[in-house]
Amino acid sequence: MRRLWLLFAQTVTVGLALWFIVTSLKPEWVMRFAGGDRTRGSIASVPVVEATGNASPGQGSYREAARRAMPAVVNIFTTKEARQPRTPFMEDPLFRRFFGDQQEDRQFSLGSGVVVSPQGYILTNNHVIETADEIEVALADGRKASAKVVGADPETDLAVIKVELPNLPTITLGHAEQARVGDVVLAIGNPFGVGQTVTMGIVSALGRNHLGINTFENFIQTDAAINPGNSGGALIDASGNLLGINTAIYSRSGGSLGIGFAIPMTTAKSVMESIISTGQVIRGWIGVEPQDITPELAESFALSRKSGAIIAGVLKGGPADRAGMRPGDILIAVDGKPVTDTTDMLNLIAQLTPGSKARMTVLRKSQETAIDVLVGKRPKPRREEQQPE
Repeated sequence: MRRLWLLFAQTVTVGLALWFIVTSLKPEWVMRFAGGDRTRGSIASVPVVEATGNASPGQGSYREAARRAMPAVVNIFTTKEARQPRTPFMEDPLFRRFFGDQQEDRQFSLGSGVVVSPQGYILTNNHVIETADEIEVALADGRKASAKVVGADPETDLAVIKVELPNLPTITLGHAEQARVGDVVLAIGNPFGVGQTVTMGIVSALGRNHLGINTFENFIQTDAAINPGNSGGALIDASGNLLGINTAIYSRSGGSLGIGFAIPMTTAKSVMESIISTGQVIRGWIGVEPQDITPELAESFALSRKSGAIIAGVLKGGPADRAGMRPGDILIAVDGKPVTDTTDMLNLIAQLTPGSKARMTVLRKSQETAIDVLVGKRPKPRREEQQPE
């Protein structure tokens, strides 16, 4: 009897030892033996609930809009050769041997762009490619190619570049004129060079101007995060259609503060088509220097109206001068369309066809006078100088 009891005790001890080893090293064996397949793949015996692999996105997801638009948004890398002043020492072989070639220094910058045509046309900001000697475009699918500038319009800060690549993904152009404050929008670009990024927000305001960013301003304001590197990227609606080109941010720190501006497609499309067809944007011009009517000016000149644009100066020999327009006149209508302020005046005159006649209605000594002006062609802007309109 004693021998049997000793044999039983040894058997139990070995069995417990084996059980301890198995539970420590292979706990899934124990779970299978115990019928615990419900938590298969988990080393802990905590019950969990997992979604099925084919779960659909929630109601608030914009994955389809992003999926449609992201392939057409590209990264733009530009290179500029910064030339250093030459000295006689730079020609000395000994100097160049020890200090290298000091003549040139490459400067790099980045931005974004949007493929708008399978022919390779890419819409971006003028300030992204303005001073570049070399432009390289990187697509979302990993392809890279050199790009050439088709044309640019500094006054709207838009430019068109082109790449020669097959099977280019293109974006669908949306209707910015149908956008309303509160609409959900997504901004796509390459902020800080981290790679393609999508941010979400709403349309905060429409028709923003008087910001001093561009000559012609009609911005979509959004709180979707836009940061350096996003310039030239896409602002899309909830269906993935292109509403505008991200252009500028309001910031004290260089990062996004929730106030970003995009050029609407109503402007971008007309500029793009003009650049592709003629290489430039042709606008009307009459040669005047306008000024807004402020409450102080209205009181000083005893003006009965506060809308319109004061003609502060007239370019000698220009279209307005030849037609008889004088400093002090208040322009109140262009071809029957009312002028609210200088921005209105600038946009209305720019839409006129050079070589055509336009009727300008001015207020002169409290009397309305109609003046027929032969519209001229707006000259190209000179950097750091303001052109008379």
